[in-house]
Amino acid sequence: MSLALSDTLVLGTRFADELPELALPWQAAEAPEPQLLVLNEPLAAELGLDAEVLRSEEGLGLLVGRAVPEGARPVAQVYAGHQFGGYSPRLGDGRALLLGEVAGPDGVLRDLHLKGSGRTPLARGGDGLAAVGPMLREYVISEAMHALGIPTTRSLAVVATGARVHRETTLPGAVLARVASSHLRVGSFQYARATDDLDLLRRLADHAIARHHPAAAEAEHPHRALFEAVVRAQADLVAHWMAVGFIHGVMNTDNMTISGETIDYGPCAFMEAHDPATVYSSIDTGGRYAYGNQPAAAAWDLARLAEALLPLLHDEQEQAVAWATEALGAFATRYTAAWSARVHDKLGLPGGIDDAVAGPLVEDLLVLMRDGHVDHTLLFRELSAAARGDAEPARSRFLDLAAFDEWTARWRALGPDAGRMDRVNPLYIPRNHLVEEALDAGTHGDLDPLHRLLEALAAPYDERPGLERYAEPAPEDFGRYQTFCGT
Repeated sequence: MSLALSDTLVLGTRFADELPELALPWQAAEAPEPQLLVLNEPLAAELGLDAEVLRSEEGLGLLVGRAVPEGARPVAQVYAGHQFGGYSPRLGDGRALLLGEVAGPDGVLRDLHLKGSGRTPLARGGDGLAAVGPMLREYVISEAMHALGIPTTRSLAVVATGARVHRETTLPGAVLARVASSHLRVGSFQYARATDDLDLLRRLADHAIARHHPAAAEAEHPHRALFEAVVRAQADLVAHWMAVGFIHGVMNTDNMTISGETIDYGPCAFMEAHDPATVYSSIDTGGRYAYGNQPAAAAWDLARLAEALLPLLHDEQEQAVAWATEALGAFATRYTAAWSARVHDKLGLPGGIDDAVAGPLVEDLLVLMRDGHVDHTLLFRELSAAARGDAEPARSRFLDLAAFDEWTARWRALGPDAGRMDRVNPLYIPRNHLVEEALDAGTHGDLDPLHRLLEALAAPYDERPGLERYAEPAPEDFGRYQTFCGT
């Protein structure tokens, strides 16, 4: 490996050193013909990495996991998890590797992680590979979420491997280089708890506190404070998802982070016509993770974290359960407050408005949107024009015009702030038809649609000439949309 990369990158081994029971040393599979498809140069700069070096042969070697700096120790992480409510005691990184931790110029520690880097002992029968399309999808959606201001893992690069991946058809393979505050999950704690190794559980909790919630270390009961911090982070995160119409699609406990970042962009999508029952994921046949069910799903996952932490919460189990139940109850209060704050901003409502006025106003609008199949993103954006006096663009989206006019009169009487609305209501989201267009082209070697889409999504609140199609709903002939997990 040349001096250029080794001089600019040190990959720490903190997770592997402190929690060896959760770390399986492993190597990435060979990539016959690595070819860079997309590189996130601003993120590379945040990590203190030279983009030109990453584009070089040695850089591509790093991005597919075959050439790591001296001292690095790639590992597959072990965790458990409830998947659609069914418990799996041993999951883990079946097709992923943690290369190590990077401390950028800001001193913040981040994981550098690969997805699609080959089969590990945790693969459970899978081939360990990933196709170009799903890896580009994670790149697009995660970077769109970041631009929207939503806590998320980030995408550094997608590299085509030159290997072929067998799914319903044969597809070109790829590796995603992902960056995260960490990859600690509720499932990590479930696995540690299932081992009956109290020392491991305590070390994991202390590692999470040091990594993500350092203020908890100063609390009278640090592990209780850790749980409270995760509850707050997840309540705020899901409220943000709901505000922009994001549907995660697979809210299993192994996909809920301790940091409060969104992780795992498999069958996710952004809702178009507003409907709480919206499901896009092909594997969510019962609607467990439908748009409107996401707050309850998050609370359910947090209850599983509480169960895993019980031995650290109190020496007496009965007392631990009582405390955990009380702490978990704070999720609903925090979520409701976070959602209310976000939707009040989306409607430009003045501060201090009485809940008895705001609550029915919000609920009535959401019912009108559902009944009229109104586009979630565009409606909120067009309401800012209504706040300025031109209600026709928003009005034209409704079937019940009299009901909308009555609602608008109530809302305008409160003096909504149109400028504030423009700052929180995006114009450009990853529209499902545009994402599919970009992924299909990218799979066949044409990356221009991907780059144009990324350009629009990089500044989602700023209207720009020439980008009109990126704000439009899917054409009628796009049909019913369905997403897949990509494995």
